[in-house]
Amino acid sequence: MFPCRVAAVAEKLARSLRFLTPRPRGWAAAVLQCHHLRPPSRSLTSTGVPGKDGNNLVYYLIVGGTVTGAGAYVYKTLKEDKQRFNDRVEAMAMKSQDMKSTSEVGAASQATKAEPRLTTAEQGAPETDPSARPECPSHAPFLLIGGGTAAFAAARSIRARDPGARVLIISEDPDLPYMRPPLSKELWFSEDPNVTETLRFKQWNGKERSIYFQPPSFYVPARDLPYTENGGVAVLSGKKVVHMDVRGSVVKLDDGTQISYDKCLIATGGSPRNLPAIERAGKDVHQRLTLFRKIEDFRALEKISREVKSITIIGGGFLGSELACALGRKVQARGLEVIQMFPENGNMGKVLPEYLSNWTTDKVKREGVNVMPNAVVKSVCVCGNRLVIKLKDGRKVETDHIVAAVGLEPNVELAKSAGLEVDSDFGGFRVNAELQARSNIWVAGDAACFYDIKLGRRRVEHHDHAVVSGRLAGENMTGAAKPYWHQSMFWSDLGPDVGYEAIGLVDSSLPTVGVFAKATAKDTPKSATEQSGTGIRSESETEAEASEITISASSPSTPQVPKQGEDYGKGVIFYIRDKVVVGIVLWNIFNRMPIARKVRCFLSIDEWLAHLSSSSVMYAAYVGSNRTSQSSRIHFHRKLWLSTLDSSIFTGDFLSCL
Repeated sequence: MFPCRVAAVAEKLARSLRFLTPRPRGWAAAVLQCHHLRPPSRSLTSTGVPGKDGNNLVYYLIVGGTVTGAGAYVYKTLKEDKQRFNDRVEAMAMKSQDMKSTSEVGAASQATKAEPRLTTAEQGAPETDPSARPECPSHAPFLLIGGGTAAFAAARSIRARDPGARVLIISEDPDLPYMRPPLSKELWFSEDPNVTETLRFKQWNGKERSIYFQPPSFYVPARDLPYTENGGVAVLSGKKVVHMDVRGSVVKLDDGTQISYDKCLIATGGSPRNLPAIERAGKDVHQRLTLFRKIEDFRALEKISREVKSITIIGGGFLGSELACALGRKVQARGLEVIQMFPENGNMGKVLPEYLSNWTTDKVKREGVNVMPNAVVKSVCVCGNRLVIKLKDGRKVETDHIVAAVGLEPNVELAKSAGLEVDSDFGGFRVNAELQARSNIWVAGDAACFYDIKLGRRRVEHHDHAVVSGRLAGENMTGAAKPYWHQSMFWSDLGPDVGYEAIGLVDSSLPTVGVFAKATAKDTPKSATEQSGTGIRSESETEAEASEITISASSPSTPQVPKQGEDYGKGVIFYIRDKVVVGIVLWNIFNRMPIARKVRCFLSIDEWLAHLSSSSVMYAAYVGSNRTSQSSRIHFHRKLWLSTLDSSIFTGDFLSCL
């Protein structure tokens, strides 16, 4: 900087000196032409070095003044530059100090799991005054959208791997996370008159528990989550995420609140489907309709069952059949009429082979339910003070209230704003093997469409899948990077006496092979919960391994021959696709699901039949692809050998259960 300044001054001085240098003779003569002066001598016009004559005084004065002025200019310039230099050095030093302080704060923040980004209001709120904090934190390191089973399983998994993690659950449901299966099962059999308020029930084994996963004391208030030293799990109830900015990692709630996140789980579940015929009906019909899904639906339906004379359940699947049995048994003494209608030939007609579906239908009828198969709803209207359901075959049914249990529609509204892919065949958010939809977004539960390494792409709507997929997503959100290889199970109980567990692809359109024996008093859901200690069987089943299952020494080595009417007391049904076992139903056989998970998918049905020996008694049924004709059932009074799969597993475990 300084050499440049000096060079500029020197150049100006050089130009000045060139200007003052004596000019040629002609010019000098012209200057000295005065009447009182003599013509200048030759020496005065010399271009040599002056210094011998006083006539050069003017020259000296001019040169001296120029040099003095140039020196003063240089001095002033250097002084100003020095001041600017000092100011700049001081500013750079202050900036360096600020950067160092920021770096130290950042390092300290990271060491304590990164302090959350706070709004101006949060920064001004003293930690000693929690009431001054905003209801919703502006940032959550782990944000879980949805308050069901999958979200709670993920929260518990995140905290297990990262004890200091701050997890925020945003739930549209007004209640804290709870389990859904008891809503259509055990709660209806409770003898507590205040069960709708306490939401506590006795399992089939007599043990009492709450429907909630954890009491309120387990959770941290949402406003305190950023300030809690050891982190925790907070729930924003009654809030809905309506917009998701994936690039900015920000979600927007229905009240306009924005919350940023580091990692996000979408566990939005699904909403109950409705029938088009009911959707087209008027408001009066909708006021007498229940789409059964939540706690509030259970409370409303339980109250309605005590006030009306007739309830019609539309749907013959898991939920419809469970509610039919529950209402049928509970309200027989009240004179309530319970009607169940569905388009299939029998209960669970889409899952069970027809012979077993028919048996299940008879079971539901024995519970006091008026079962109407092959019933397709055409229209619904209000006539007088009652609902009139018109069927396509011309039949009419009068009732006071309708419960629609016709399936679930995955909640994928966020896909549009987030730019996430929705599967066109199965619905739900498409995810990779690690349940990821984006680098920092995971999906679990009913809303996830995942790839099953054995059965292809699937979407599953069962409690066990919600538990395991939520748990795995939580682990992957903390860096586990595990693929989802779990074969989820599901179960259904038609009261405390009949139930089944299933795994894989169970579709009644597939060929099946069923092996049955006479049931005993221990072959009931009630007995199963007495052994496992829990009615929510997936909580224990998903943790167990087949090697840990032991068979009681008192188990009969020879299955008992079923008598007439007892053909399907207990058994195993194998579902076949391309001559390979793709699904298994354990009918009134419990706590053996880890064994079913070890089934090898290389079983040829021809080989299976070839290994039926002739030494002992067994009842088996093979249902071909037509699955409708009784003549397609083959009876075998022989001992069953499954050496093609693994005789140590099947003959030692499954058959010991029969």
